[in-house]
Order: sequence, then structure tokens, then C-alpha cells
Amino acid sequence: MARIPDDELERLKQGIALERLAEARGISLKRHGADLIGLCPFHDDHEPSLVISPDKNLWHCLGACQTGGTVIDWVMRSEGVSFRHAVELLRSDLPLAAASTAPVKQSTVRKLPTPLDADAEDQVVLKRVVDYYHDALKQNAEALAYLQKRGLQDAGLIDHFKLGYANRTLAYRLPKKNRKAGNEIRSRLQTLGLLRDSGHEHFNGSLVIPVVNDDQVLEIYGRKLHDNLRKGTPKHLYLPGPHEGVFNLEALRASTEIILCESLIDALTFWAAGYRNVTASYGVEGFTKAHLQAFKDHGTERVLIAYDRDKAGEQAAEGLAKKLIKAGIDCYRLNFPKGMDANEYAVQVQPSTRSLGVVIRSAVWLGKGKAPTPPTSTVVAVETPTLEPAATKNETPPATATPPLAAETTDPLPATPLPDAPQADVEAQIKDDDIVLSFGDRRYRVRGLKDNASPNQLKVNVLVSCYDAFHVDTLELYVARQRSAFISQAARELALKDDVIKKDLGRVLLKLEALQEQTLKAAETSDTATVVLSDADAREALELLKAPDLMQAILDDFNTCGVVGEETNKLVGYLAATSRKLDKPLAVMVQSASAAGKSSLMDAVLAFMPTEDTVQYSAMTGQSLYYMEDGNLQHKILAIAEEEGAERASYALKLLQSEGELSIASTGKDPQSGRLVTHEYQVRGPVMLFSTTTSIEPDEELLNRCLVLGVDESRDQTQAIHQLQRRAETLDGLFINEQKAALRRRHQN
Repeated sequence: MARIPDDELERLKQGIALERLAEARGISLKRHGADLIGLCPFHDDHEPSLVISPDKNLWHCLGACQTGGTVIDWVMRSEGVSFRHAVELLRSDLPLAAASTAPVKQSTVRKLPTPLDADAEDQVVLKRVVDYYHDALKQNAEALAYLQKRGLQDAGLIDHFKLGYANRTLAYRLPKKNRKAGNEIRSRLQTLGLLRDSGHEHFNGSLVIPVVNDDQVLEIYGRKLHDNLRKGTPKHLYLPGPHEGVFNLEALRASTEIILCESLIDALTFWAAGYRNVTASYGVEGFTKAHLQAFKDHGTERVLIAYDRDKAGEQAAEGLAKKLIKAGIDCYRLNFPKGMDANEYAVQVQPSTRSLGVVIRSAVWLGKGKAPTPPTSTVVAVETPTLEPAATKNETPPATATPPLAAETTDPLPATPLPDAPQADVEAQIKDDDIVLSFGDRRYRVRGLKDNASPNQLKVNVLVSCYDAFHVDTLELYVARQRSAFISQAARELALKDDVIKKDLGRVLLKLEALQEQTLKAAETSDTATVVLSDADAREALELLKAPDLMQAILDDFNTCGVVGEETNKLVGYLAATSRKLDKPLAVMVQSASAAGKSSLMDAVLAFMPTEDTVQYSAMTGQSLYYMEDGNLQHKILAIAEEEGAERASYALKLLQSEGELSIASTGKDPQSGRLVTHEYQVRGPVMLFSTTTSIEPDEELLNRCLVLGVDESRDQTQAIHQLQRRAETLDGLFINEQKAALRRRHQN
């Protein structure tokens, strides 16, 4: 166990007043010269024998104890703990120890406080525990890694919802059990359900999500970080008693359209992706009367039910829809892939803002309620598109005809330009991924701009410094809430006015937009640029093309580039890759056991093909082909490193090869009229498919469309590879290695 530094011990000894610790225990102190005296709490004292010297911050008992020392000795004696435990308590300034010692109201069932009948003492304790868990999460690598795995690592989300982690240390921060204060605070925590009768924390090892309405903690949810729990240990925990409160109540106040999730983690997923008009039930059967009343009180018009796509979720969504429709609320069902929930889907299909937006726009209308009408309000940071009304009041639209209302865009920038100088006046120093802008004595370092591949996204890491003070955070500059949080915190850290940071951040945003636009245009130009050969390169390429022994020349060049044997496979692969220029290209699948050389064969063939004609992926999701940036795969090679990695896209791949093109229709908002319109996405072919597989029995439909090449795994082939590897280490091999680039360039030309 690490030794506690001497300087920290000295800081605790001098920084925490003994006088305050004594008074916290109810000891009345009187001035006696330069010292303070009072009754010693460590023995039955009738005459003041406790002496505290404020100047030295030391204490001593002149009576039966005959002991004394520093604040650490005081805590060790008063709390009955070890030296290290005493230091831990002093580090945290004894939280909860000073909580009210008023008599605890005993009850067999906890009655959670509400904004109207809140028990102030309970709220003090609940808020302190929430704060303690919140601080513990920020310092716990395992809990932060869990949030990252669930796509919830955003610092703004963690702070906004006071996410916490129960790390089994709460009991160490309480007074000792055999002391009056310790018994009383433990009794109060047990009554609230934060401690069990055994003394263990109720939420041990759990991510903690409090439900706070109007500054009152009404519910706490805990989710175990690990799934491999002992039999009978629940993964999901709540405080005992009936559920109270509505998660993210401010969303109901800000929007008439609400996304309703099955779990709080799913709701956090939507919130992190920019859809702030979201709340959650407490499980499939956890939609309470408080939820329904809150919807009515805040005028909710539409609810998008985002329950899990499993049997329980489907049944619960159906029953809930009937209840909401009866209350006059329009209902939609968000359909994730079967067996998936919102969080799992968002994590697997990135970016989550776009993937969740696709699910929202393709939601199914569940029933009557109020007739679909354009919304009258929007949620902060989420733009809400309009919905076309039914043709007549009594006309019921078909179940799949009407899309939902929420959109996938984060909040737009103000229509008016940001103040101060135009972007041309701002000079930026650019080195690698660092962009540095200076405004007077304020310096802004920006990282991550190159990761923003879309003009609708500007998520960067910003460090602002002024002399020795600084503030750093990662934020999406197109989200007003994140900008406001950054401005407020940076102004506080740098001791500047908010307006100064706000003006600076506006200039930074405009400059980054200009740099991003240049980068995107350059990338677009490079992608579409036509390759122009020099006269010498053209002559050399034509000589190869017209050579009478072309087949042998190709094999010789493959051997020179390090691919030995496999002569038939090399020629077939080369011919198939060249067939991309035809109206009906060939398709090739290389089949072998793992590590047998199939990837090396494919890579060798692709190296002889022009890079601008090759699109290569390790894996593909189900709809990834439909939403390619330019949709153009015409006369190109689509190479997939492992056929199993594109299993979900197999239907699209088969269709692309058979039909020569792909198309999909999706609904979206028209930027001019605001009405929902159908957008068509197309992927143009024909395309040459090149893939590898370790599967013994590949998809039969792919086998009908592909030439299947089996890799030579014989002993002679292995010996030939070893011989080539040994030769590569010789002087002759080094000379040959220098020829590879020239040979590949000639074939590409």
C-alpha cells in the first residue's frame, strides 16, 4: 500500500482546525489564555481537562486519558479507526459526519420525499450520497471504462445527470458504529434504502443514476458494472418502495414530443446523441402514474416508444400505447433490429446521432390519439420536423405511412453571425493535429478537427489558457448546451467574464468552419481527381499490355513482389480484378483456413490495381452500402477482408452484383418547406467483389455468384514460402525489394 506523503500529512494537520472537530462532537470550549478548554469526550470528565492549542493545532487531555496529539490522533481516538482510515476521513473532510442527528423516523416501507412534503433531513443525506458517488465515478477508471463501452463517456452528460459509482467506500466515510452519530446516520441511510440491514451499500459495484425533480432526489437506479454475477444477484437495483419521479423532467417542459425508453441507460443514449427530448420508464412494467400525470400536466402530444425489440418490450409497448392513446396522446413505436435495445444499437451502428435518427424517422404510428399535426415547440439541441396531417379528421393513416417527429440534427447555430472579427482576421498556427489561435493573452489549442468528416459536425478538444490558468474539454461546437457549459467553466477557471470567452469561442468556431471546409474540399478534389500518366509511364504500361508473354510477365512480377506459387489463383485474381471495367464483372472469394495466406493473395492482387479503383473494408454493417458518401462504386473493386464481417450486408452485396446497383427510400425533412419528403439513396455499379473466408460452407447464394479459389496449403508451398523469406534477407533480396514499387506502379498504370 502506497505511503502517505509527508507534505499531505502536514497539510491535514495544519489545515483542519481541531476546534471545529471538537465543536462538531458537541464539546463546549472556553477561552483560557491562548488555549481552549473543555470536557474531554474520551473519558467520564466532570472538570474541563481537554486543552486545545489553536496556534499549534494540538490537543491534550490532562485528566484520566493523559493523551493528545494532532487532528489525525483525534480522529483515530474519536472514531476508533486506524491511522490510514483517519487520514482518509480527513481527506474527505468527514462528509456526512455532520449530518443532522435528529431522531430518525422509522418506517417499514420507505416513503420517498416529494417536492411538496419533502423531509429536509432525508434530502440532505440523499444529496450528499449522490454527490459522493458522483465524485467517486470521476476517479474510478473501471466505471469510466464502463461508460465508454456504453457510449456514455461524455463529461457533460455525467455532470448533468450526476452519474455516480458505488465503490463500497461509503461506510468508511461515516462515524464509527458504536458512536451515537454513527448509529443515527446509519439508521437514516438504512431507512432510505442506501444501506442494507447488514451494513452493506445497497448499490455496491453499480453505476448510479439519480432521478432529480425540482432539486429533490426522488429515485436512484443502480446498474451493476459486471454481468457475470453470482446466481440470484440482480443487475438492476432501485431504492426500496414505489417508484417516484420522472427522469429528465425538463424535457417534458421543453417539448410536446417525448421519446420514452425502457431503461435510464437507453434514455442517456438518446441524450448523448443529441436527442434531449427523452425520458424513461423503470423497466418494461415501470411506467408509473407519475409518468402519465407528468405527460398530461406538461401537454405532451406525441410519445415515441423506444422499448427493447424483444418479446417483453413488444408486449409492454403495445399495452402502454393503449394507455397513452386513451389519454389522448399520439403514439409511435421505434423499431430497433430484433433482440436489440437503443444503447446496443447506438453503440454498434455509429455515428449514433445518425443511426438513431434513421430509427426515429422510420417509426410506426400505433394509433389514434390526437390527429398528427405539426409541432409547436422544439427541444433545446434537437430540431423537431413537422408531420403531415391526415387528409381528413376521421381518416386514419396506414400503420407504416407516417414517420415520427424527432430529428437527428443537433441544435443549429444562431442565424445572426457571432460577434467580433470575421474569420479572415483570425490567424491559426497549424502543426499536425494541433490548431492554435491567440486573442490577446488568451491562447486556444484545438485538436480533433480532422476527425469531423461531415460539415454538420464539429466535435473538437479545446484547451484555453491565460498565463498559468487553463481549462480543457471536449465538446460539440454545434450544440448550444455544450458551448454554454464550456464558456461558463472556462470563464471561472481563467477569472474572466463570460462575454470574453463567448466572443473568443465564436471566432474559434468560425475559423474551424473555414479550415474544415478547405479540408473537405481538398478531400473531395483528391477523390475525384483524374490520374494523368506521363509519356514515359504510358509507354511502359502499353508495352506490358501488348507483350506476347503477358501472362508469364504477370506471374514473374507477382513472384518478384513476394507471392510465390499459387499461379492459377494469381492469374484468376488478376483477371477478375481487371474485369471491373466490364458491364458484368467477375467476383472472387478466396477460401482457406486461418493464417493460410488468403489475405496475402488478395492484398497482392489489389496492389497491382489502381488505388482510386479500390474500396476496401474489414467489415460492413447491414445498411452501410446504402449510405455511402457519393454512392459511386461504378467499375470499382469492393474488397472485404473477411466474408463473415459482412454477413449483415450479404443481401445488399448479392443485389449489387446481380442488379448492378442498389437503391433505398427514406423519409426526411425538406429544408425549404419543412415537410417530410422521401429521399432516395443510390449506389451505382457494376462492381467487382473480392473477399476472403475461413468458413467451410460459405453462403450458397454467394457461391453461385463467385469464383471460389482454394489456397495451396501443401508442404511444397510452405517450403517455397520459407525459401523466399530466406532469400529476402540476402543482398539479392534487398535489391529485389526496391523493385516492388516500380512493378506495382507499372501494373496500376
